[in-house]
Amino acid sequence: MDFRSSLPPFRLSRLGGFFLLFILHACSFKKQADCLIVNARIYTADSVFSVAEAMAIRDGKILATGSRASIEQKFKSDSIKDMGGRTIVPGLNDAHAHFIQYALGLQEANLVGTTSLQETLERTKSFFSERPNGWVVGRGWDQNDWPVKEFPDNRALNDLFPDRPALLIRIDGHAALANQTALKMAGVQPGDTIVGGEYVTRMGKLTGLLIDNAVDRVSKLIPAPSEEEYTSAMLQAQRNCFESGLTSLTDCGLHHSQVKKLMKLQEEEKLLIRLNVMLSDDPTNYRFAEDNGKIKTDRMTVHSIKVYGDGALGSRGACLLHAYHDQPGHYGFLLSQPAHFDSVAKWSLEKEWQLCTHAIGDSGNRVILNTYAKYLPKRNNLRWRIEHAQVVNPYDLVLFRQLRVIPSVQPTHATSDMYWAERRLGSERIKHAYAYQTLLEQNGWMPLGTDFPVEDISPIKTFYSAVIRKDAAGWPSDGFLPEFALTREQALRGMTIWAAKGSFEEKTKGSLEKGKWADFVVLDQDLMQVDPEKIIQTQVLATYLNGKAVYQKK
Repeated sequence: MDFRSSLPPFRLSRLGGFFLLFILHACSFKKQADCLIVNARIYTADSVFSVAEAMAIRDGKILATGSRASIEQKFKSDSIKDMGGRTIVPGLNDAHAHFIQYALGLQEANLVGTTSLQETLERTKSFFSERPNGWVVGRGWDQNDWPVKEFPDNRALNDLFPDRPALLIRIDGHAALANQTALKMAGVQPGDTIVGGEYVTRMGKLTGLLIDNAVDRVSKLIPAPSEEEYTSAMLQAQRNCFESGLTSLTDCGLHHSQVKKLMKLQEEEKLLIRLNVMLSDDPTNYRFAEDNGKIKTDRMTVHSIKVYGDGALGSRGACLLHAYHDQPGHYGFLLSQPAHFDSVAKWSLEKEWQLCTHAIGDSGNRVILNTYAKYLPKRNNLRWRIEHAQVVNPYDLVLFRQLRVIPSVQPTHATSDMYWAERRLGSERIKHAYAYQTLLEQNGWMPLGTDFPVEDISPIKTFYSAVIRKDAAGWPSDGFLPEFALTREQALRGMTIWAAKGSFEEKTKGSLEKGKWADFVVLDQDLMQVDPEKIIQTQVLATYLNGKAVYQKK
């Protein structure tokens, strides 16, 4: 017999009423959210790398993540976005880029991918055919991609632009080709010398080739863009970043006047992307830092100094312990005297600013690590960085761990340089180059970047290069030095939470956790599980900043 039949009717009614009141009471205590994201595969990048189905957002920040049932039980919203099972990752953060340089480069001839000097000149001529006045500026050529892999001279450039100053900058920014008009304007003469650079001559005559610090003597003469041109360039660059899934980035080495311009655009609500800015190694920037202190807003962080230790491997400016394999007797060079690095380290420690130094060659890395060792206490949390760390002698690795020096690397450098790097280093040194897994193991974390516009802006290519160590065509079949590849989890952390940690911002962004900014990216496939060769095909469908879409793929 059903026991309920023995209960008086009024008891059944009372129980039903209590149940109804309980439901209504529970519903009334649902928290209000601006938006609920549901039916997604959300890689939170939290401490245990948990995966959620849904998240609630209010006032641009995350209220909670979890299963769809738990989120809908706890929160209510007039805006519920069903992601159809799509993959979501935290907003991608480029830990080493050159945003302003990239933006202004959109107004220059794009020479990336040219296969010969002739194509480089033809592309430059075409770009400036409707710009008959002023400087001719291009960027992106790489002689390693040409049939003749030696550096060019400026004879053909002089013939093409006999009356206009022209400067064609190599892809890494560490070399450039200037025509005679530009050299004359800069007052460059055969026999001139410069610390940390070279005015290359042949048979006693200038070739127009400028290496490292020599480039600045000419490039500083290029007129600044108008305010309208500047704003347009920055906003176009921002659109390209959002389209690529970038919600944050570090701009490595700006003058304080550029910081002010960027902050003005942010205050005007035009520039939305989050920026961590390293001030460049300039006397006026040190005075600015002392007068104004560190800058911290929701969209701008300025608390670090960027110094150049040596040049680049491709232009043979990286400083090596032993001579270049393909240029006997040449060791590259430091871009400043060691005493200067020492003085900057001393200032940074005293003023409590983060120091970030470009170092590529094994000698350059050793000099900087030994300089850091003079000032950094062991087991500190100052997070001084070495940018690139491409060639590190195995005996020097211990200093990264002992001093907690953070290597900040760009995985696409490995897959861009792999075609010729062994020619520069030889068969022994190449075994210790681009050793990202080994570098990561020193501290257990490592920020990743692209170094755009030196490399492509795409963080998907960064992820692919970090994990697969191949080019887009799948070469080499086993990967380039595959023992140094990162895992997918390490790569995603490096582009999100570890990148944020690299700028002391891990408490506000970098993972999809309660209280952090709701910056995230929707992808068309699960790059954490898809076939490795298909990772590079991953497309960004939408980019969200503060819980609002700033890009959606049409």
